[in-house]
Amino acid sequence: MHIYCSGIGGIGLSAYAALQHALGVRVTGSDRTETPLIRDVRERGIAVSLVQDGTAFSADTDLLVYSEAIPADAPERMRAAELGIRQISYFHALGELCAGYSTRIAVCGTHGKSTTTAMTAHVLQDMGMDPTVIVGTKVPALDGRNWRHGQSGLFLMEACEYRRSFMHLAPTIILLTNVDWDHVDAFPSRESYEAAFVDFVSTLPTDGVLVTHMQDPQCRLVAERAGLDIETQVIDADGLSRLQEPHMWGRHIRDNARLVLALCEHLGKRASLTKESLEDFQGCWRRMEERGRTKQGAIVVDDYAHHPTEILATVTTIREKYPQRRLICVFQPHMFDRTQQFYKEFTQAFLGTYVLLTDVYEARREAKKQDVDMKTFAKDIAQESGTNCEYVGSLLEAQDKLDAILHSQDVVLFLGAGDVTNLASQLVDATASCPS
Repeated sequence: MHIYCSGIGGIGLSAYAALQHALGVRVTGSDRTETPLIRDVRERGIAVSLVQDGTAFSADTDLLVYSEAIPADAPERMRAAELGIRQISYFHALGELCAGYSTRIAVCGTHGKSTTTAMTAHVLQDMGMDPTVIVGTKVPALDGRNWRHGQSGLFLMEACEYRRSFMHLAPTIILLTNVDWDHVDAFPSRESYEAAFVDFVSTLPTDGVLVTHMQDPQCRLVAERAGLDIETQVIDADGLSRLQEPHMWGRHIRDNARLVLALCEHLGKRASLTKESLEDFQGCWRRMEERGRTKQGAIVVDDYAHHPTEILATVTTIREKYPQRRLICVFQPHMFDRTQQFYKEFTQAFLGTYVLLTDVYEARREAKKQDVDMKTFAKDIAQESGTNCEYVGSLLEAQDKLDAILHSQDVVLFLGAGDVTNLASQLVDATASCPS
């Protein structure tokens, strides 16, 4: 079989491609630009084209799998349609791939699902359960990759709600971190967003289990509206004591760890062994990741946070960890519609930091694009967060500004789901040691 992956550089599709290749399937693909994820799949032996005009698409392809960033009128999808070749989305393909596994664990939620999936993968490996894994970040426990080919009947996956993508999956166990309205282009109201999670949880079989935080009103609402038997099908992670391990900075991280504890208890593992494994968890890519130091000696932290709730949690945690240092945030807003919808919440998320605001990163075409007055946005952040905020425009201009203001005792936090991470990489001085 020959699978062609259009948008193979995506964090999910790259993992799917590598796993299918490991299973013996012929895989090729394409994307727009060279990235570390593309270099990794190339190292697996997968041919990747950086031309997406349809010329790289082979007529002997059996299946085209496309990322959510590839629209129906993209040349490769139109070429597949002309040839009568089946084409499905990444999550549709993931659902078909995992269908043969007896235990299918899906981790979902607005925030924290990548970290929780990574934690779970780490612990399940330590427990000798040998899972197959697909996760939306690179994980040290997976040899720095976003996938793992296990030999057991257990499949662990990160499940995304965008455009109700997770409805293609058929999990037997669901871990739900939280439900906080997002993806406003796909869900025009909070109610429509919550309804998607209700529908997903409703797909659990009668012997399926939901692991969540029942003290969270939205999580409880989902569990109850999904029609689950609260006594037999819902495991309340809030019934467990909160972890206090010193290396787990941030309440949200400790809450995610409680989900893993509750899951492992359900799987028959002792809590003491789970906690011991969690003590060795090394975090994951772009989740409060300490990258090193700048040439001035400032600590560089890179984080994927792009929703105001995530930003506030990350900022609060970094300030908790480094209370005596000045915290400089380089914030790259992700999508115009999200910035507009949560404008007020964004302005209140930076609490006493020094903010450098860059241009909005448009990850995909937006049907109802509304420009944001960035200079006004910066002024509103300064006022509502009680901070200095400066609109700097491009990442290059942000770099110039950082070069001018950074001191050795600063922490510079890069925030956003776009290419702001590249600036974090550029600022790290290879000769400087990482903070302990």
